[in-house]
Amino acid sequence: MELLTRLISTALLTLRDVMPIFAVIFGFQIIVLRQRIPNLRKMLTGLVYVLLGLTLFLVGLEEALFPLGELMAQQLTNPEFIRGGIASASEALNWADYKWVYLFAATIGFATTIAEPALIAVAMKANSVSGGSIGVWGLRVAVGIGVAIGIALGTFRIVTGTPLHYYIIAGYLFVVVQTLFAPRIIIALAYDSGGVTTSTVTVPLVAALGWGLASTVPDRSPLIDGFGLIAFASLFPMITVMGYAQLAEWRIQRARRKHMSAGD
Repeated sequence: MELLTRLISTALLTLRDVMPIFAVIFGFQIIVLRQRIPNLRKMLTGLVYVLLGLTLFLVGLEEALFPLGELMAQQLTNPEFIRGGIASASEALNWADYKWVYLFAATIGFATTIAEPALIAVAMKANSVSGGSIGVWGLRVAVGIGVAIGIALGTFRIVTGTPLHYYIIAGYLFVVVQTLFAPRIIIALAYDSGGVTTSTVTVPLVAALGWGLASTVPDRSPLIDGFGLIAFASLFPMITVMGYAQLAEWRIQRARRKHMSAGD
């Protein structure tokens, strides 16, 4: 009964949040374009599907993903687990003792990114538009590696308590310099890849991991230190996607030089 009440409450809140979007679309169609709405029944059916999907998704976040991320952070940062025994649990920990946290952050970042529907859609479209020169799996893996590096580095920042803006400023400076040397065809796609990673699958688990980690690591504030992992997840895919294109271009040029040398 409690779950049913939560589902109904979440559905009403979702309807309230989604209605302005449809109001704008229908308003422009009827008032500005002065045309009838095509396939009205299909669109209303789609609206119902959206409401049901978002409702179940939001309830699922609260019931499973958020608690799971926080629980994993608490277990991995437990001094008894890190030190391997109760007797040594009172000893001071340093950043190197949290190696399992960094590994978990990297693997969960990579796994959630590979499963991200928004990234799959962008990769498929990029493959189609580029005539196959941009591989679907190549792009997905490149973005996944970027998120893995970013989330691992973000958890390191939480553990050490270093300021977030140092990492972000240095990262974007690197992106600016890298943009000057990256192939033009990949630059816009690389920038978009940083945005599509922060979507329905990645954000809940990454955010929960950050909050849980900041709540369990001594002298860390969930408000100050718990946020920021998503910024890392957006930044580093730009670097790895441009790096992936630069590596591919270098291999092509190398093969071309070898072919020319063999021809001579």
